[in-house]
This record gives sequence, structure tokens and C-alpha cells, in this order.
Amino acid sequence: MKFGVLVFPGSNCDRDVVYVTQELLGQPTRKIWHRETDLGDVDVVVVPGGFSYGDYLRCGAIARFSPIMPAVVEHARQGKYVLGICNGFQILTEVGLLPGALVRNRDLHFICDRTPLKVERTDVFWTQQYSGDRPIVLPVAHGEGRYHADADTLARLEDNGQVLFRYCSPAGEVTEDANPNGSLNNIAGICNDAQNVLGMMPHPERASDAMVGGTDGLALFKGILESVAVAR
Repeated sequence: MKFGVLVFPGSNCDRDVVYVTQELLGQPTRKIWHRETDLGDVDVVVVPGGFSYGDYLRCGAIARFSPIMPAVVEHARQGKYVLGICNGFQILTEVGLLPGALVRNRDLHFICDRTPLKVERTDVFWTQQYSGDRPIVLPVAHGEGRYHADADTLARLEDNGQVLFRYCSPAGEVTEDANPNGSLNNIAGICNDAQNVLGMMPHPERASDAMVGGTDGLALFKGILESVAVAR
């Protein structure tokens, strides 16, 4: 299974993703510079976290015009897999692969912490390695991570089961007190209608090795591997 990890000026989590996919999971992985126009034969495109183009204008607003992005959009439209993490989630909303927007955190502060998440569904390939009976814990690090969408879009996401992760308490309760950034409906991660595109603000790649204090993120990548193996 081949991973392609995009790299923009200002990306800072691309190497973390490569470490997980290549070193921990042993999968062929290629870094793809933002000025390239061809994804090649990769199975999964990862749009990593960081500060693409220095977050000038707003997060992801410039990256959406990078030469590589039309190929990413086409990759997704063909039903292939795209994962956007943090700044990658912001880029995917800017380019229209996911609905809604990520705006300034409720208290206008940059948040760097670990947060519990409720896994809403375990019947999609992204989350099939989770049990759903307990919260997982992943790191967050963002200043513009508050998910926002109009009422109709929000209702469609909920009705279609497109919300895969929500911020919650350590006991798994979805409450306002457990919402670190003010995201509507405590949303931390969503997928598209076809379920092949996932965007999430928390960082699974930063919780994939026990040496750094947690492995709850590794199950996400294992779920992708299992799905591609079955599809082949």
C-alpha cells in the first residue's frame, strides 16, 4: 500500500506521518512537494498539519491553489482515500472536498493539549479498528480549529453519519465543558458523503508510538491498511 504525504512551505507534521506509515507500519511512502502535479500510483494521500504558506490570509486559503491540489481533488473523486489532519483538514474544506470551515478558537487562544474523543462510528474503514466503547485520546495543536457550518450542512452531516469524532470528557460525555475550541456539536472530525475523505483537527500521527505517550492514533492508520487490502 502506497502513501503520499503532501509537503507545503510551512508543513511541520509531514515527517511525523511518514514515520508512522513507513517506519511503524512498513508501507512505501513518498513525500509529494506542493509544486508537483501528479500523485503517481499512491493509494492514500495525507494532507498533514502545520502552517502551510505561513497561514497568511487564513489557514489553507493559499494551499488550496497549489499545483498538486487538482490531482488530490481528482484522487478523491475517483473514490480513493484522502486524509487531512489539522491544517490538512482546513485545506480540504478550502478546496471543497469537505463541507464547513475551521475558524478561530472560541477563546482566541492557540490550544496545545491532549483531548479525549468519542468515536461516533466504527462501521467505516477509518475507524474500524476502534471499539467505540471508550474515548480515545489524541493531541491537538491549533489556533483555528473551531468547526463551523450552516444549519442545513450541520443537519446533513448528522443525518448522514458523517461526524466520526467528537470532543468529549474522559468519561465519554459530549458536553460543552469538554469542547476545547467551541466547535459546533463538539465536532473534531468528519468525512464526506462517500466516506473516502476524512478531515480531523486532532493528530493521530502524534499518538501512534508508545514512546511518545500513546498509541490511540495508530488504529486509524491500521484501519486504512485493512480497507485497502480488502479492496485489492
